[in-house]
Amino acid sequence: MRALRAVFVVLTVLFLLSAGASLQAAVETRPTVAPASVIFLSPGRSDEAFWIDSANFMQAAATSLGMRLQVIHSERDASTLIAHARRIRELPEPPDYLVFVNEMYTAPELLRIFDGSPIKLFALNSTLTPEQQGIIGGTRQHYANWIGSLVPDDEEAGYLMARQLISLLGGQSTSMVAFSGVRSTPSAALREQGLRRALADNPQITLRQLVYGEWQRARAYEQARTLMQRHKDIRVVWSANDEMAFGAMQAARELGRQPGRDVYFAAMNSSQAVLQARVAGEVSVLFSGHFTLGGWAMVLLHDYHAGLDFAQRGGKDRALSVFRSLDEEQAARLAKRLQMPGYGLDFKRLSAVYRPGLQRYDFSLAPLLE
Repeated sequence: MRALRAVFVVLTVLFLLSAGASLQAAVETRPTVAPASVIFLSPGRSDEAFWIDSANFMQAAATSLGMRLQVIHSERDASTLIAHARRIRELPEPPDYLVFVNEMYTAPELLRIFDGSPIKLFALNSTLTPEQQGIIGGTRQHYANWIGSLVPDDEEAGYLMARQLISLLGGQSTSMVAFSGVRSTPSAALREQGLRRALADNPQITLRQLVYGEWQRARAYEQARTLMQRHKDIRVVWSANDEMAFGAMQAARELGRQPGRDVYFAAMNSSQAVLQARVAGEVSVLFSGHFTLGGWAMVLLHDYHAGLDFAQRGGKDRALSVFRSLDEEQAARLAKRLQMPGYGLDFKRLSAVYRPGLQRYDFSLAPLLE
């Protein structure tokens, strides 16, 4: 009897070990389908910091997940972007996915170009506006190969950035100047809406003027010199990106005003320059995080390609509160993390392929601030 009991125990242990090994192998085994190929049709310039940062984060995700990624920059020119799209449509070996941005409101034309194509489309950073979708429909409707979108909550970011900037004055009445991006950019329009909502909540702040710096340092510098000479009571400057903030800061210094002391600046983005400016206190309010969206999109496409539809884990269209206000310590931490190979992230940990029990994706800037 004791011998039988011993045999039973041994067999049970062997079974449990075998089951555990099988489960571990199932988790670690990569999808059997061919690696997904992706083209990111960037609307930005090839030397533009934000779009370079976004593309680099996408590449880190692609490398981690075993995907193939090609980035094509459109140099902020709508005709160039459309020409790139037409060439991609006719490639003899097309990509599985095209990631696009509704910059310059070009998305409806992109959807028409790829209508009937086997290439699946995914909108990143800015999707079709409600007005555009009212005409041609949303994802997986008229254009069935437009499978999803991932955008930041730009209105909320514009609002929170303005509110935090205004709070530095402790309720004092003063004047503000604001720098928006390009009129034909949905993200710029939404950030501006957030700014105006914050100003409505704080009537003691007078917005002297909102100008369109077109995301450029040189243009914002010229505009800021004129505005700061015209309105000498300006104490706060709201800027929809870091480059325009730097242009305005240069103008302020030349006029004898010290950023972070005489004038408070707020900006968005994650360039090394703006992170260091936040550490130094020259930028008083900094919001960052939206450069990560491309990497998170790669996770969604990776899983979709393996047969795990992201629509079932949080929806096919997502607006993330991905922006985060960074203090000096967090800015320094992020600056170091962005210089690490692969950002020190294992993107598989965010994938439903490697986490079979995943019910909802959890994307945020938090892992880069650890």
